[in-house]
Amino acid sequence: MGLAREAEYPETPVTEARSPPPPERSIGSSGLKGEGDSARLPGSRPKGDKPELGVKSVVQLKCPYTNARSMGNKQEELEAMVQQQSYNVVAITETWWDESHSWSTALDGYKLFRRDRKGRRGRGVALYIKKAFDAIGIEINADGVECLWVRIKGKANKADILLGVCYRPPNQEEEVQNLFYKQLENVSGSSALVLVGDFNLPDICWELNTAEKRQSRKFLECMEDNFLSQLVGEPTRGRTMLDLLFANRDGLGQDVVVGD
Repeated sequence: MGLAREAEYPETPVTEARSPPPPERSIGSSGLKGEGDSARLPGSRPKGDKPELGVKSVVQLKCPYTNARSMGNKQEELEAMVQQQSYNVVAITETWWDESHSWSTALDGYKLFRRDRKGRRGRGVALYIKKAFDAIGIEINADGVECLWVRIKGKANKADILLGVCYRPPNQEEEVQNLFYKQLENVSGSSALVLVGDFNLPDICWELNTAEKRQSRKFLECMEDNFLSQLVGEPTRGRTMLDLLFANRDGLGQDVVVGD
């Protein structure tokens, strides 16, 4: 199925955001499909301000990520992998699904949230989340932004986790990329945020946090402004690091492994 990355999100102290809600935005559910409930985007915090602190822990999740380059005939392979490993969450980019695939995408014991590419073949992102978790898809109206957000609600004194999966094509238009940055700003006040996906920015040196191209430098600036740290430390495709994992708190992503 292409790249598979496994990470764990452990029970570790995190800070809980406490910020006043912003004015309600006009948003829709176009392209977002799931068996769970849906909700609006959470409140954003003023740019450059860290959230007020309130210590909570988050539930431990075992999560692989793969760039499928078409799920096509790979559903059985996915089912076998999930049965063997008992994952809590599965994140996928480039599903290449459309409405004709609705009947063939079910995974026993999991809720499916998906965002298909509109009107054209290819791309698409998805999250499978175990039905044991209370998961809510976040409604977003941002044409062209191939990003899916799901909030996994914490139990008892555990904090919620906001989990995102994103596909950014190599030729992303600047206008669409700016919509993604706005989207990220709106969710960055979450106390526990994890974002994974294929971002197609091979010129970024993550060890030094530098980049050759202006668009890549703007991407780095956005990640820094939203307190997101990149956790993958080795190439994910050939000699390049295209598939990335971000978290907004230390300890949120552990045991990150890059594999085939």
